[in-house]
Amino acid sequence: MMSGASIGEGIAVMREGSENGSTREKGGAFRYRWIVWGVMVLAYMVVFFHRLAAGVVRDDLVQAFSLSATSFGNIASMYLYAYMIMQIPVGMLADSLGARATVTAGMIVCGAGSLLFGLAPSVPLLMVGRFLVGVGVSTVFVSILKIQSQWFREREFGAMSGLTALIGNLGGVIAQTPLAILVAWISWRTTFAGIGALSVVLAALCFVFIRNSPAEMGFSPINEASSSVQGADISLPRALGNVLLRPQMLPATVVAGAFSGTYLAFSGAWGAPFLSAVYGMDKATASGFVAFMIYGTMAGSFLSGWISDKTGSRKKPLVLLAFLASVCWGILTFAGSSIPTSLLAPLLFFMGLTGTCYVISWAYAKELNAPRFTGIGLAVLNTGSFLGSAALTTFMGVILDASASLSPAIQYERAFLLCFVCCVAGVLSALALPETKCRNISAELDAARRK
Repeated sequence: MMSGASIGEGIAVMREGSENGSTREKGGAFRYRWIVWGVMVLAYMVVFFHRLAAGVVRDDLVQAFSLSATSFGNIASMYLYAYMIMQIPVGMLADSLGARATVTAGMIVCGAGSLLFGLAPSVPLLMVGRFLVGVGVSTVFVSILKIQSQWFREREFGAMSGLTALIGNLGGVIAQTPLAILVAWISWRTTFAGIGALSVVLAALCFVFIRNSPAEMGFSPINEASSSVQGADISLPRALGNVLLRPQMLPATVVAGAFSGTYLAFSGAWGAPFLSAVYGMDKATASGFVAFMIYGTMAGSFLSGWISDKTGSRKKPLVLLAFLASVCWGILTFAGSSIPTSLLAPLLFFMGLTGTCYVISWAYAKELNAPRFTGIGLAVLNTGSFLGSAALTTFMGVILDASASLSPAIQYERAFLLCFVCCVAGVLSALALPETKCRNISAELDAARRK
């Protein structure tokens, strides 16, 4: 027989072994999550490349297809409309099938659309290709935030969302001067066909490396709140009803639409044409200036989320950044043609930095809704966001065509006035949002509604 001391020693050894195993398991989860996130953020770079590439190849498209400003705006907006339409279906897929299957399929569709865009012999097929690209890349954003809710802790969500946007925007940087140089070297058609092939390669990487949660790798949950609902059956009417009944979702969606919409309309479609028409810059120089807005967005994306997490406040940094972004748009709108060239780059950088207040709205979408509806909440927010982006891009083209008899400076002043009004609406919406203090307040909201 074993003595009491021997039994105690045996239990201690077993406990120590269990604790060591748990530590190794958790360490493995913390290491592997960077592989999952890294593959997804590569796909997100492709999202931003396509999102911002249209403005750089505008002259090539106009020359090849004899496009008006409205026609070009419609082609550029096809991506955004497709992205918008797909957000709620993608949210359902991310919550049910998971990010792995959703993003893999999406990148294959993106590759097919990019190839069609590069080979299109007519405007209708050009628009179909652009639309398919939007459908494909629409799977990435909601899925990567869903992945973050599984593989990262609650207080890491804001900073990780910002880091995701920062790295993703590198794709937008590539879609400026590097794209202009590449297009001049091998043509816009060959470039987009090549990006299509790269997208298919990324689809394979997504399938091989992405896992929807730590449990699929045999690891313990990292975020207990989100993991407890992973894989649950979700009814679309119930999910949508739960999200849409949150009155705070409306101002959060307006914030996202106003500030991401103005950023995308300028950097993705009208920024380079504005600088060419008003300042006489060539395509490469103009796209280089637009890149400063993207650099600012990259810096602000991480800083806004990180500061929000560290201060424990969502509303204060949101309101401050929204106000400063509105001031920047006011300067560009009312003094756009008289700003010294030496001040353009700092202004565009600061516009990009402060405009990243929309990153905080992503955290709002997560914290205003129950964990099981994270995907749908983000999808609803993103639907409104890209509706704003698409509408802005299209209507700015309409305004430019309607003002064609006026000087370029006045044409763009009228177009940018629409952006400035949207930013003011975004500031008012930010003021209407509650302070979540970086925690999920859906239970408190439900309790208050029942009283």
